[in-house]
Amino acid sequence: MNDNTVDTTQRLENPESQPRRIRADAQRNMDSLLQAAMNVFASSGVDAPVREIAEQAGVGVGTVYRHFPQRSDLIEAVFRQEVDACADAATELSAQYGPGEALARWMQRYVDFITAKRGLAAALHSGDPAYEMLPAYFDKRLKPALADLLETAAAAGEIGADAEPDDLLRAGASLCAAGAKGDPQQARHMVALLVDGLRYRANR
Repeated sequence: MNDNTVDTTQRLENPESQPRRIRADAQRNMDSLLQAAMNVFASSGVDAPVREIAEQAGVGVGTVYRHFPQRSDLIEAVFRQEVDACADAATELSAQYGPGEALARWMQRYVDFITAKRGLAAALHSGDPAYEMLPAYFDKRLKPALADLLETAAAAGEIGADAEPDDLLRAGASLCAAGAKGDPQQARHMVALLVDGLRYRANR
């Protein structure tokens, strides 16, 4: 049996091995592409050349257009990925830290999300119908994530029981907007004070 026969036999015995490698490579390319798009949008705006995004991602321009025929498709995908990452961080932080610390760290992660989202703001608030479902997606993913953190922290006696996800999401976004020229460090500091206030009320 020659090497080609062995290779063919192995693929027949494990037919999913090759497709899985392809899917993994494709996912890595997609992740790199979306991260590159987020970086470029944050630094150069949503009208930045597609070639700049492709170069940073290490893929061809054709790859970008194959996955995202319209620029709005790419912007929507970037927004959804960022929302998902922020929502998923709630579970990860809860597994690593106590309830109060997990809440505090997630609010800082939320600051990072809001700060990064500024690169998308011009498109998201343009009135383009391509983005009309994104606010609902934001609420669907982030409200339950924050609600779980708040409920757990309240049950542990680390914050008061009257904190609402809507209030904190709005307050966090407002504090980020109020920061001097969008300074993320100042926004982080103000959001930390907000969480400290929740803890203080629980200990009065």
